Amino acid sequence: MQFKDVIGHTEIKKNLISSVKENRIAHAQLFMGSEGCGNLALARAYVQYVFCKSKTENDSCGSCSACTKAAKLIHPDLHFSFPIALSKDVRNSFAAIADWREALAENPYLNLIQWMAFFGENKQGVIPVEESADIMRKLSLTSFDGGYKVMIIWLPEKMNLATANKLLKILEEPPDKTLFLLVTENAELLLPTIISRTQLVKVNRITDEEMKQVLMNKHSLSESEAARLVYFADGNYNEVQNLLSSSETEDFNFVQFRIWMRLCFAKDVQKIQQWVELIATSGREKHKIFFAYGLNIVREALMMNFGDDNLVRLQGEEMEFVKKFAPYIHGENCTQITEEFNKSIQHVERNANAKILFTDLSLKMMALLKLPVVASELKV
Repeated sequence: MQFKDVIGHTEIKKNLISSVKENRIAHAQLFMGSEGCGNLALARAYVQYVFCKSKTENDSCGSCSACTKAAKLIHPDLHFSFPIALSKDVRNSFAAIADWREALAENPYLNLIQWMAFFGENKQGVIPVEESADIMRKLSLTSFDGGYKVMIIWLPEKMNLATANKLLKILEEPPDKTLFLLVTENAELLLPTIISRTQLVKVNRITDEEMKQVLMNKHSLSESEAARLVYFADGNYNEVQNLLSSSETEDFNFVQFRIWMRLCFAKDVQKIQQWVELIATSGREKHKIFFAYGLNIVREALMMNFGDDNLVRLQGEEMEFVKKFAPYIHGENCTQITEEFNKSIQHVERNANAKILFTDLSLKMMALLKLPVVASELKV
């Protein structure tokens, strides 16, 4: 992974490169950013630059033996720690390293749900206490190339308390030439003592213009097609890839969301239960995308309520639906609906029971859609 392969973040790249050139590499750094922003990709590109034997002015060479090994995640001085599903045979990250290499080769911007699905598990991912002993053992070894030993911890917020406490000492007093890169999507879940021992690298969402250029150049989309995907992705390149993967997903979300809102407005509990049985079988990643789609529809409805259809980036049947749906999204319920959808995404990530989740949200939507503001009948 080279810096040129990471979308955007020009200033961060310059700062990371300067830290290597000026020999001021902080021993523990926290790459903090939301899902799909590229913080893991940045950390990998940074490590490859550190290892590179023939550095250029703005990137690693990409062809020396160190770069080749780092790109394939097989460099002997590069180690990883990441969430796993504990089992009798899998007690630390090393037991899943082959799957990890394959998953990152397929998608450098992957999220936890995708990783656990790739790993073949439908469980909650954790970084267990056994991991801390393995980390300390690996970093106590002599560097293979005589340079830095690097430990990338992906989603350190998934460490349990015992694991985090065991790592505090080595973070504070690491062995010589040791580099810790913690890549987090939820820093508020980390121990304050861990945060205080790291140098923050704040990774913002990818800008709309940067994302649009990638879609036009790499995926050969028209400017209008790219702009539409960028709008829905909200700076998350992983989400862009999900949207690109199949137009059937988008059609499915629209059709099912329209059916769901009709049933909620009609308070047809029996048919809602039938709908829940159907939607619950589609899988966690699709559930998360479905709720994100619902958030976008609510946002579009609010834009339409401002009185300017030009603000709404929808066409065809979606536009017709939102025109009829918009009067029922207003100041009395929009905040609550948005909060419920966001909470549902979080519950999906925490392995909530899909049937219970959709049933509970449906009951809430029945009430929220009926909050009085307009008197016209919803015709969706």
